[in-house]
Amino acid sequence: MSELGVRYRRVFERLRQRGDGAFVPFLMLGDPDLETSARLLDACVEGGADMVEVGVPFSDPIADGPVIQAAADRALKAGATTAACLAQLRAFRERHPDVPVGMLTYANLALARGREAFYAACAEAGVDSVLLADVPAFEAPPWAAASRAAGIAPVLIAAQNTPERTLAEVARLGAGYTYCLARAGVTGASEEMRLDHGDLLETLKRHDAPPAILGFGVSTPKHLTAALQAGAAGVVSGSAVVLRIAAAEDPDAAVEAVRGFVSSMKQATVGALA
Repeated sequence: MSELGVRYRRVFERLRQRGDGAFVPFLMLGDPDLETSARLLDACVEGGADMVEVGVPFSDPIADGPVIQAAADRALKAGATTAACLAQLRAFRERHPDVPVGMLTYANLALARGREAFYAACAEAGVDSVLLADVPAFEAPPWAAASRAAGIAPVLIAAQNTPERTLAEVARLGAGYTYCLARAGVTGASEEMRLDHGDLLETLKRHDAPPAILGFGVSTPKHLTAALQAGAAGVVSGSAVVLRIAAAEDPDAAVEAVRGFVSSMKQATVGALA
C-alpha cells in the first residue's frame, strides 16, 4: 500500500466504531528461531491482535530491559539477520494482508544498509511503520522524511516528562500511532503500574498527534484497562509475550501460550472505549 499508514487508520476506525481499544503484541523476530517466530506471529493474529509490533535483533538494544535483550540474543544466536527478518515479514504480509506491522529497532541497523535503502526494504516487505528507539525527536526530521518518502509511517516516542514543544514535533513528524511510555526506564513486565498520563495524552490530542499507544510494562488485562481509561487508544505488550515464549517447553507450547495471552488481553479491550 502506498498511502501512508492506511492500515492503521482502517484498524483505528473499526475499533472506534466498536468502542474497543487496540491490543498490540510485540515479538522479537527470530526468537527462539525463525521458523517458530513465524508461527508466533500467526498466533498473535489468531488470538485477535489488532496489529503487531516486531523487533529486529540488535546487539546493543539500549531501550530494552533484560527480557527483550535475552530474546534478541537468542535470535542472533539462532542466525536471525535483518535480511531474514524482512523475508519473514514479507511472508507474513502475504498471509495477513490487512494486519498493520510496526517495526521497532535501532538506527545502526538502518544505517548499515543506508537510510533510504533500509526504508525501501521495509516497504517492500510490507512493513507499515518503523520506530527507531534511539533516535530522539530533535534528530528525527531526516529519518521521518526518508521514512515517509518510502511510504513508511515514522513512529515517535512520547513520555510524561517530554516538553510540550517536543510533543508538538512528535505530533508533526509522526504517523500511524504515537508510542507513549507508560513508565520511565526500559522495557519489562511489572505487577504494578501507576498511570497518570492525562496531561500527556491531552497534549498529544491538542497537537493532532497520531493515536496514542501505551507501552513499557503493560503485562496484564488490569494494566490494559487502566491505560485505556487514561485515554490511550491501545497498548503494546512485549516483555509479557516474550516471557511466555522463553518459558515454553517447545515451539507448540510457545504458540499456544502466546495465542492464549493475546486472546485474554484483546478481550479486555472489547467495549472499553464505548
